Amino acid sequence: MTQPTQPPTIILITGIMAAGKSIIAQALAERLPYSVHLRGDLFRRLIVNGQAEMGFELSAQALAQLHLRYDIATTVAEMYLVSGFTVVYQDIIIGETLVEIVHQFQQHPVHVVVLCPDAATVAKREAGRGKRGYGEASEVADFDAVLRTQTPRIGLWLDTTHLIVAETVDQILANLAAARV
Repeated sequence: MTQPTQPPTIILITGIMAAGKSIIAQALAERLPYSVHLRGDLFRRLIVNGQAEMGFELSAQALAQLHLRYDIATTVAEMYLVSGFTVVYQDIIIGETLVEIVHQFQQHPVHVVVLCPDAATVAKREAGRGKRGYGEASEVADFDAVLRTQTPRIGLWLDTTHLIVAETVDQILANLAAARV
């Protein structure tokens, strides 16, 4: 396989559940040469027994498993990156944790894209999905509040309320320099 002409990077796609991270990350990775779509939640699903329940309020065990998931994902992302791949890493990383994760990549080029459709759109998307991420409908507003009020404004923030997947990917690619942190 031929190496790409531009240097590989990490593109971190984040947002709350049902913001569109998975579908956007996959579509973005498909448009980039020599790329990987790294799904952070994969590492949670690998736990067969003892998986802690994730929700708005996290137990000590859930918090420990979440940090383990982030540690594994950032390690794997770095391994792909040093092998020449652009890594589109998607996960729910909000609040001050976003800065902590970006700091783990400090010696590598990293771009942050925060998908932030409005809470009503997220609730509608959640209702139309085959899986459930929120225990209660009120949690959408809770997570949205953390995203908008407690997450540092780094990288590229995209309101995708009225954008389709292709338009969102176009916006990311057109504004990748603004996403660099």
